[in-house]
Order: sequence, then C-alpha cells, then structure tokens
Amino acid sequence: MNPQTLQKLIGTGIILFALVLIGSQMTYIVEPGNRGVRVTLGKVSPDFVPEGLAWKMPIITQIHQVSLKQQTQSLEAKCYTSDLQQVITELRVLYRIPETSVVALWTNYEGDAREQTSYFFNLIRPRVVEALKEAEATVSAEEIVQKREIIKEKTLAEARLKIGQNAQGTDALIAIVDITLQDLRLSEELTLAIEQKMTQEQEAEKAKFIQEKVEIEAQTAIIKAEGEANSIRIRGEALRQNPLFIDLKIVEKWDGISPIVVGSDSEDGAAIMIPVDPFNK
Repeated sequence: MNPQTLQKLIGTGIILFALVLIGSQMTYIVEPGNRGVRVTLGKVSPDFVPEGLAWKMPIITQIHQVSLKQQTQSLEAKCYTSDLQQVITELRVLYRIPETSVVALWTNYEGDAREQTSYFFNLIRPRVVEALKEAEATVSAEEIVQKREIIKEKTLAEARLKIGQNAQGTDALIAIVDITLQDLRLSEELTLAIEQKMTQEQEAEKAKFIQEKVEIEAQTAIIKAEGEANSIRIRGEALRQNPLFIDLKIVEKWDGISPIVVGSDSEDGAAIMIPVDPFNK
C-alpha cells in the first residue's frame, strides 16, 4: 500500500469518526417516565422534550431530564398542641411533578437530574410543615394520638391548598399525592401522665360497672320479693272470699287413687293411710 492510499484511508477514518461524534452530540434519549428541559446557550426552551429520541445542537444545547414518577420523602417537625405541649412528628410525603410543570420548575427553582429532591425541599416541605403545625395546634396532647387520621387529613388538605393544587393536581407545580403519619412522640413525662390518666379512667369505668351491676341485682331481688308477696296476698284473699278454694287445690293435686284410713285401738295411736287400687285383684 502506497503512502497516498494510506493517507486517504486515515483521512476517511477521521472524517467518519468526526461524523459519528457529531451525530452522537446531535441526539439525546429521554428515558421513560421523564421529560427533558432544553437549554441552548443558557436559554430555556418553553416546551418540554418528550421521552424517546431527541435532537439537539451539538455542544451549545443541553437537555436535562426531570422525572415524572411518584417520589417519597420523609420529614420531621416539632409542633405544639393546643395546650402548648411539644410533639415531634415524623411523616412521609408522596408527591409527583406534573408534565406541564417541568419547564417552570427548572426555570424558577434550583435542581437538576441528579437532585430531584431540591423541588421537595424548596416547594413542598415548608408548606407541609406549616400545615402540620396548624393541624396539631387544634388538638390537645391527650387527643393527638386518638385523632391521628384527622390530623393527617387536615395536613394534607392545607398543604395542597398552600401550593395551589386542585383535586386533580394539574394546576400546581408539584402535586402532593398523599401524606402518612409515621410517628408522634411526646415527652416522657407527658406520655407517663397520659398513661396514668387513662389507667385511672379505666379503673373508674370498671368501678362504675360493678356498682351498676350490684344495683341491678338489688332491684331484681326487690322485684322478685314484691312478686312473691303479691302472690301470697292474692292467695290469702282468695281463701277468705272462697273457703272451697282449698278443696279445689286438693282436687287438682289428687292422683285419682282413693285412700283408706285404718284406725288404731289406742287413743294416741296414729291413723294409717292405705291407698286402695280399685283395679288390684
């Protein structure tokens, strides 16, 4: 191979390499579930880049990806109840970025593809903490554990209102999907006091139940005694008005067998009752 041919091959290879390099710089792939923000010489394009293959000017244009997938962040806040008791609350916030907010978020708030949580700390966290403090300030420390669900619903509704989110979550820069309360921690002294009060209330309820049971049993005994007394009175009244009432009772108790009396020769001898069976042969 002569030197001229070798130079042509080398030149062709360099050109092909340059073309491949330029071609790679002109294309960009937006991953599924993401949207791209196109920035050309520091200017942000008003339209987001959909997922898939995207074209861009090499070197001068960059495409930054923003995830639309639901994300979860935890936070902890110190709040005060209506009776000025401190409560440390741990909760998790589920949120997502609407497609229409991608460019506005990138333009107005700090963040990039490696730091999606910056949106959470700049937009969601302060509003959720504020809403949580407002919700817990409406209940006492004793009630706060019993009303976890109410606190959660109030916090969620207020946080959405503060970021301007409607029911569909389409008109806010970030949509809060849900909030879950992980833990509510009171001071050890307050927790012990609440437990003691609950124990005392349970013992009082038990004593009240026993007292009511005794009263019911006493009333039942009185009613039973009154019923027996009325029965005796009615029977006595029936005997006074109708002496044959005893004969009626004897007839009711008779088993149909006629007894005979065998007397004794002595004056003190007892009479003997011998039943007579008319069918006995």
